[in-house]
Amino acid sequence: MLFLLLIVVVVVALAFDFLNGFHDAANAIATIVVTRTLTPGQAVILAGVANFFGYCTITLGFGTAIMKTVGKGVVDLQHPGIAGAHDQMVILLAALLGAVLWNIITWLLGLPTSSSHALIGGLAGSIIAAVGFGGLGMDKLIIFGHTFHMLGIFKVMLFIIIAPLLGLLGAALFTVLVLWICKPLRPATANAAFKKLQIVSATWYSFGHGMNDAQKTMAIIMMALIAYDKTKYSLSTPEHWVVLSCYAAIGLGTMFGGWRIVKTMGTKITKIRAMEGFCAESAAGLVLMGTAHWGVPVSTTHVIAGSIMGVGTIEQAAKVRWVTARNIIWAWILTIPLTAAFTALVYLALHAALA
Repeated sequence: MLFLLLIVVVVVALAFDFLNGFHDAANAIATIVVTRTLTPGQAVILAGVANFFGYCTITLGFGTAIMKTVGKGVVDLQHPGIAGAHDQMVILLAALLGAVLWNIITWLLGLPTSSSHALIGGLAGSIIAAVGFGGLGMDKLIIFGHTFHMLGIFKVMLFIIIAPLLGLLGAALFTVLVLWICKPLRPATANAAFKKLQIVSATWYSFGHGMNDAQKTMAIIMMALIAYDKTKYSLSTPEHWVVLSCYAAIGLGTMFGGWRIVKTMGTKITKIRAMEGFCAESAAGLVLMGTAHWGVPVSTTHVIAGSIMGVGTIEQAAKVRWVTARNIIWAWILTIPLTAAFTALVYLALHAALA
């Protein structure tokens, strides 16, 4: 029975990873499609391949800090209230099912919410239903050499505010710099150059997206493997097949693309042209590289949306559709608590069915 549960958790985790790429595809391709730099088909292939090549960061030894944060800092599967491996598997399965259903609902509504935060909320809701708030894990945050200890989920929720602000400020500064550099150029010349540069920036952002988000699914699968046999598996050395399958799943999901969200990200926040797309994607990619290095499981959706707002604010704040931005922000704030509440119910149903 335990081995069967392990197989189910792995399959559902890879399905979530695929949906993560599917759901977040618009974040990577919206600006490049809206500016007509690439066709939608070309854009999703580019983004999918770049997502997969985030795999290179693991094989080249860049570390798995995000995987370790999710695997250790969000929930404590070794809590004494958890009876054993069977219960650990049920907690992980409920978390995945809750996150998958949230992704499907928000995709149907066209909301660019965070798959990452849906997964974090799913883990939190599942373990709270199982053993109470004591099941939440502790983590640390290092800022300028100072270490702060806090609940792992609080660290994630803190970056709900910080991540889009980093994207907004980074994109704003980058836009100012680019406008200053390009001031002597004719508009037609600058636009032609940025259409080419945008291919580079979209690839850079997609690479960062894959580098970040695949590690979150890797964490779930490795947690399930450790529950199955803790003497054989460890978070410090993820199995190669786990790494490869997670990056392949998110890459394929991106290729199949979530078209409903393209319009929201590419037109409803602010008008995006090639230059704005280049600045937003470049800044977002840089933020994602930094947070991956520090092991903070931020939302790639939040970062790119904040970057688009930052570009629009510099050019003309009045042109930013703040009503749309407000709706997106509310979706960000509500993702973790709503997914947690929903997943708690999923856990109770699964626990009763599989007891």
